[in-house]
Amino acid sequence: MKLIKGVGNFFALDIGTNAVRVVQLDKSGADTWSLKAYGYAGIDSKLTAADSPEARTKLGEVILTAVGQSGIKATDVVIGLSAQKTFTTVVDVPTMPDAELRGTMKYQIERYIPSAINDTKVDWKLLGQSLHDPKQQEVLLTSTAISYAEDQLEFVEGLGFNVIAAEPDPLAMIRSLLPSGVADARLIVDMGEMSTNLAITYGDAPRLVRTIPVGLSTLLKAIVQNLNVQEDQARQFVLKFGLAPDRLDGQVLRALDSTLESFVGELTKSTKFFQTRYPNVSVGGILVSGFAATIPRFNEYVASKMNIAVTPANPWQKVRVSQSHQQQLLPIMNEFATVVGLAERTGQ
Repeated sequence: MKLIKGVGNFFALDIGTNAVRVVQLDKSGADTWSLKAYGYAGIDSKLTAADSPEARTKLGEVILTAVGQSGIKATDVVIGLSAQKTFTTVVDVPTMPDAELRGTMKYQIERYIPSAINDTKVDWKLLGQSLHDPKQQEVLLTSTAISYAEDQLEFVEGLGFNVIAAEPDPLAMIRSLLPSGVADARLIVDMGEMSTNLAITYGDAPRLVRTIPVGLSTLLKAIVQNLNVQEDQARQFVLKFGLAPDRLDGQVLRALDSTLESFVGELTKSTKFFQTRYPNVSVGGILVSGFAATIPRFNEYVASKMNIAVTPANPWQKVRVSQSHQQQLLPIMNEFATVVGLAERTGQ
């Protein structure tokens, strides 16, 4: 969801549930960058969920801390828009010249978005010929409430920055996590603290975008309840021992069984929906990031349930990172999918 086209010297800001992340990249090639600066400041999830003036002030202080510690001097910024506050879909429209399409979309958009057009900010992008009907072309449509977009804009600019673009988190995630030149469809899964963003891509473009209300905190609650431990111990259990059946006598895996079954069920449902729409396209692999890439044996668990190869995705795969930055980023590098994707925007 672009506010303006074209970006120059800017940094990216991701206001996550559990941390604020900022990244500034230097373009070094056709699809390559080098890391200029980054910042990371943890926050209490209750703070980001609150909407009081006091909470906003504290959140602003955390953002300024992350930017200050990073050494970023740029004031132009690209921000992410929460997946829970945005709607993204792919629709079919008759094939027509670009100028005619632009005119038509103005009147067609209201059919596709779940909110009143007067209250909604909408952006769209032509993906190309439909994969299942040669007489149609596919359009990627994204929308968010004007009130939410303006509130985010006002909040960030109130900190002294100039917001030059805003984009739904899942679209930014795809940019950083999807390797270049992937021929088949891929399911991308980025697990955060409170929820999981997922997308199925084909031809370098999203064809399905969803958010599942299951995140690391959901897993922790299941462990706390089923193993009768404190939350900090539950976090240690899941991040250290993961889903290994031979660690802690498999207690963590058993404690998470029903939660994980439900989670994989949502992944399966998304895959089936995609293959119903695109019966001639198979999902060739699953890429996991965020906490899904951090939890030991998570890959194997999902692969065994879905019978699709699962591999960790690297948000930094197109970014050259210095040795010193690599060491600093190691414990948290999987959490940067959205902000790196935002930083990789080139204005298209």
